[in-house]
Amino acid sequence: MSDSPDIAAAAAAAASRGPGVGKTVAVTGGSGFVGSHVVDALIAAGCTVKVLDRPAPHRPDAEWVPCDVLDLDGLTHAVAGADVVFHLAAVADVNDVVDDPPLAVEVNALGTARVLEASRRADAGRVVLASSVWVYAATSGTGPAGGQLDEDSLFDPGTDRHLYVTSKVAAEMACRDYRTLYDRPYTVLRYGIPYGPRMRERCVVAAFLKRAMRGETLRIDGDGSQHRWFVYVEDLARAHVKVLDDVAVDRTYNLEGAAPVSVREIAESVITLTGRGAVELGPARPGDLVARTVSTARARDELGWVPTTSFADGLARTHAWFVDQEAALATSTLDD
Repeated sequence: MSDSPDIAAAAAAAASRGPGVGKTVAVTGGSGFVGSHVVDALIAAGCTVKVLDRPAPHRPDAEWVPCDVLDLDGLTHAVAGADVVFHLAAVADVNDVVDDPPLAVEVNALGTARVLEASRRADAGRVVLASSVWVYAATSGTGPAGGQLDEDSLFDPGTDRHLYVTSKVAAEMACRDYRTLYDRPYTVLRYGIPYGPRMRERCVVAAFLKRAMRGETLRIDGDGSQHRWFVYVEDLARAHVKVLDDVAVDRTYNLEGAAPVSVREIAESVITLTGRGAVELGPARPGDLVARTVSTARARDELGWVPTTSFADGLARTHAWFVDQEAALATSTLDD
């Protein structure tokens, strides 16, 4: 016997629903650079979003719960009722880690443990941790994916690494331990270096754009050959919607850009784009993180996620955003 038209229509409607429709999600760090774009993507996907952060969110249709990731009681209250908890709050700038190592470890490692514990106490849903591809600095050798490192590459405690790397490895381990001890599901997202509108001005792309827009020299530490796999922030945010699907439970994904870009290429692209600035080379910075080549095949195969924005297009959009910001600031100054 065939289904009635009403049942068939309901089934078709259910099939067309994205993984976010009807879900309530909490986002620690949802007022930050990446977090704000994740909030945009989740709301566009039909989620009800709670932003857990000290600053207010950038849009009024996200609920704001002022919260600190080191406040267990506050976190427990804030994540209650959430189907998924995205944990993005962290000390992400390696310079900040060098300036205050104890705080960085406390926020990145202990803060993650408190988000996990708050989610357990509140019986909230899965925790999705924002990690980093820099954790591969804690591995040795190359991985099985055509010489690339992948999510199954093993950490080696004997490697020389940055304290930032250690803090993110500890955060990842805590997620796995909460699965082992308390049967709490998790997902780990290892970000490449994000760039795009709303980014911090200390990041190299933003710093070069701002300096060039002022006609200043772009200083490069070393010869500029060091490269990074930059990922446009809106591409990165799309992956957060995709991991709402159950396929992502207890999985780890690399989210890198499509191609490596050297620091020299960034500077030259910025100068071409703005029509201003010049390059100056300086001594190499000690302790700079060495990029490792990692595979994004798992994210492609399991989530259907690939980065779609070229660095040139992403840089142009970022430049346009900075131009708009400067224009808005000039207008508000005149109004005052």
